[in-house]
Amino acid sequence: MRSEAPGHPGRVNPCFGSDLPRCNITCYISTVIRTFRHVGIEKFFRTGSKAGIQPKHESRLRILLTTLNLASTPRDMNREGWNWHPLKGNLTGHWSVSVSGNWRLTFGFEGEDAILIDYQDDH
Repeated sequence: MRSEAPGHPGRVNPCFGSDLPRCNITCYISTVIRTFRHVGIEKFFRTGSKAGIQPKHESRLRILLTTLNLASTPRDMNREGWNWHPLKGNLTGHWSVSVSGNWRLTFGFEGEDAILIDYQDDH
C-alpha cells in the first residue's frame, strides 16, 4: 500500500509504505562518492558484492560508505570511535577512518565530492 505525501493529498510519497527500498535507491543515485582506488570497495558500494572485501567488515563498511556518501566535507566523517584523521606525506589532503584493526578506509575530497576511496591494511 502506498501512502500519500504529508500535506499533499493525492500525491504518493515514495519514502512511505512499501516503496521504502525505492527511496533508499534514490539516495544512491545522487552520490557524493565520485572515484575509487580500490576495485573491491567500489564493487561493494555499487552492487553489494563482498568479493573484494573482508566479509567480516561488511556491516562496518556499509555504515562508513553510506556516511561518506552523504558527507559534504571530510569533517563529516569525524565520528566517535572512527579514528578520523588527516593523512601526511604523499597522501596529504586525504583522510582516514578505522574499519577494524589495521584496516582503514581512506578518501580525499574535491569540492563536496569524495574521491579516491581506498580500503587498505595499514601494516
